[in-house]
Amino acid sequence: MSNRRDTLSPEARSETMRRIRSRDTKPELALRKELYRRGFRYRVDYEKAPGRPDIAMVGRKLAIFVDGEFWHGKKHTAERYAEMTKYWRTKIARNMDRDRRVNCELRDLGWTVIRVTDRAVNGDVSAVADFVESATRGCFAMYPPSGIELHRGS
Repeated sequence: MSNRRDTLSPEARSETMRRIRSRDTKPELALRKELYRRGFRYRVDYEKAPGRPDIAMVGRKLAIFVDGEFWHGKKHTAERYAEMTKYWRTKIARNMDRDRRVNCELRDLGWTVIRVTDRAVNGDVSAVADFVESATRGCFAMYPPSGIELHRGS
């Protein structure tokens, strides 16, 4: 299999990458809006916790990250992975390593971590909010819905 070539010039690719947001993405805003509608209050991009959770319910020690599937290595097929250049494979591997490290740091501090993919939020924000709401009560489904990872603190 040959590597897929980037069809954009380096300048155009740089401009495209510069526009990608690290916070206040559409899926993140949709989830925050739904949680707020349900009466939850939270901190956004909470810098006092490892990894700066997108949504932090500090009193409940609940950290929520809304992760892009591509950037965080979710659902990459072997074929898709083989098509990526070394740059992207390395970048995504670093993101995944950082996610694991942050999950461990937060768990060691007694936090519960919920990682939600952008696709899960875009697919059914209400179901994601239902899961978060149950987590705030200490009720955890045995198997989280598709696109949601749960990492419980001690």
